[in-house]
Amino acid sequence: MKKNMGIIDRIVRVILAVTVAVLFFTGQITGILAVVLGIIALIFVVTSAIGFCPLYAPFKISTIKKKQ
Repeated sequence: MKKNMGIIDRIVRVILAVTVAVLFFTGQITGILAVVLGIIALIFVVTSAIGFCPLYAPFKISTIKKKQ
């Protein structure tokens, strides 16, 4: 599995996941919305940790900066 996520992409995903967690624990989001956003946040954290996004692969997308 070749990495296809750059550092900025990974940081943005973690920030979004933390934001969802804060909104959930402060009671700003509840119910089905909280579950759906929680699952997405978990996916964001996992993909950021491994540096690979399976949705990028079929489209051959990579956010890793190319060396010049």
